[in-house]
Amino acid sequence: MQHQINGIALPNEQGFFGEYGGQFIPPHLKEAMDKINVAYEEIRHTPEFQNELSDLFSNYVGRPSPLFHAKRLSEQLGGAQIYLKREDLNHTGAHKINHCLGEALLAKYMGKKKVIAETGAGQHGVALATACALVGIPCEIHMGQVDIEKEHPNVVKMKILGAHLVSVTRGTATLKDAVDSAFEEYLKDPKNFIYAIGSVVGPHPFPKMVRDFQSIIGNEIKEQTHHRFGKNPDYVVACVGGGSNAIGAFTAFLNDSDVKLVGVEPAGHGLETHMHSATLTLGKPSQIHGMACYVLENEAGEPLPVHSIASGLDYPGVGPQHSFLKDLGRVEYSTATDQECLDAFMTLSRVEGIVPALESSHAVAWAIREAPKLSKETMIVVNLSGRGDKDSDYVAEKLKL
Repeated sequence: MQHQINGIALPNEQGFFGEYGGQFIPPHLKEAMDKINVAYEEIRHTPEFQNELSDLFSNYVGRPSPLFHAKRLSEQLGGAQIYLKREDLNHTGAHKINHCLGEALLAKYMGKKKVIAETGAGQHGVALATACALVGIPCEIHMGQVDIEKEHPNVVKMKILGAHLVSVTRGTATLKDAVDSAFEEYLKDPKNFIYAIGSVVGPHPFPKMVRDFQSIIGNEIKEQTHHRFGKNPDYVVACVGGGSNAIGAFTAFLNDSDVKLVGVEPAGHGLETHMHSATLTLGKPSQIHGMACYVLENEAGEPLPVHSIASGLDYPGVGPQHSFLKDLGRVEYSTATDQECLDAFMTLSRVEGIVPALESSHAVAWAIREAPKLSKETMIVVNLSGRGDKDSDYVAEKLKL
């Protein structure tokens, strides 16, 4: 499938979404990335690959994930009807398994000897460790020490699944530093290693590949809303860090003008402080990790330290396709603070009996804030990208529960 908007290919053959994306990397790494792209394009449309991936989605992941009407929450708010796309019910507890299975199958096809990745909240790490165990390839996960301490349940799961976990203590010891560390390990042997990027970021072809694997989310939302209501939803809302769950939810609707698309970034302690990760809101076009995109950086052009209560969202860059969609005006990018996120986490838990990931709680917070302003006929679909098991101890300690 060729993805386009307004007749513009997303991405073009060089991996650009407008002026964003591309490959800003050394020649030997470009050669490795081009080989990954060739291999991906070779297998993506083959019946064998599609059938194997489809079978795993159905019988391993448990797709399609349900579309749940949050009736009690909608009634309490007194406005729009809120529906939750339950990616939290996927095997491993988040949307990450969608692209990790694809990347692991690609690594197997290419004969790679080790899969390397970064992780923030640990969901990508758990999903990739799961996929690598399934296909029988060694897996090495780089994770910031700060995130290791916050996300203990996921750390344990990765070890149980057989992944080699590398603690990253440099810099802020969070997601950006984990990416740096994982890239350095990958560069030691790009012939035998593959870097399975955990979002729609990095050099081409990863923003395209991860988008393609995640687009099943939006395709299912469209099919589910048409089957039940005979129409598209009015809003599709998702949190944005790197942006994989959001682009997965948005892609099916990019050319549907009747659907408003909203990405919710972390405002952290407030946009007026330096303690946030609102890259699209306050960043500017630049380069990071081999791609052109919006970046939060200082006057010297270095990435700023960023913050979010959600470990999976504290990244100073963002997917190049999101950067393009912001400039195009097709997606509205909003924010939610740490406090709004915590409030949404507790509200959804106690009103609907669903404990959401702190990342996903940003999107829930937007819906809680905006739904009362909209009519009862309005349908908001929130991509509930992950479950909150990994965050429960941290939240309980923070709120003194």
